[in-house]
Amino acid sequence: MVNEMEMKVQSFVVGALFTNCYVITCEETREAIIVDPGFDDEREAGKIFKVIEENSLKLKYIVNTHGHPDHTCGNGIVKEKFDVPILIHEFDAYMLGETSRGIAGFFGFKNFSPKADVLLHDGDIIKFGESVLKVMHTPGHSRGSISLIGEKEVFSGDTLFMGSIGRVDFPESSEKEMRQSLKKLAYLPDHFVVYPGHGPSTTMGEEKCSNPFLIEL
Repeated sequence: MVNEMEMKVQSFVVGALFTNCYVITCEETREAIIVDPGFDDEREAGKIFKVIEENSLKLKYIVNTHGHPDHTCGNGIVKEKFDVPILIHEFDAYMLGETSRGIAGFFGFKNFSPKADVLLHDGDIIKFGESVLKVMHTPGHSRGSISLIGEKEVFSGDTLFMGSIGRVDFPESSEKEMRQSLKKLAYLPDHFVVYPGHGPSTTMGEEKCSNPFLIEL
């Protein structure tokens, strides 16, 4: 079993939409992943790269919780620097690559993501060093939204926020699927720390008590 001391989470708020980008490290081996690099310029990327290099981290993967450009537009900057694969759920993979160029440009982003290298599915395991995160398919905000489940934490992307949830008014969003995804997350223990795609971290217990979208389930 993974022990909590072995996984270190560093959070960076990046990009025009204040996206949470996470560098998650197995402290025993120094292997790490970067989740949702939504930075759109080299300056923001440089601050994160400096942390990676100063701590002698070995970056293994880029992981996207979904395909929207505020979570993926830095993929290319990271891949060019560290030459690591991009992982995303199969249903959102179409938003990367050449399609990503048009989507990013439409929303005013300067950068776009290369195509995915690995397609994720519900139940897949992402292993880096001795640390493990399990992929939970949590559609609603997008068809391919995922949450990453650790031993005592969940990286919820744009599914669950402190006091709120991700938008369900996009073309491929679904209010029905969002409710089903929230029910899956609600089974997580109260002590789990929630690291969302935007806004401050919270706990599952706090959200079950105070988040109106979970209370009404």
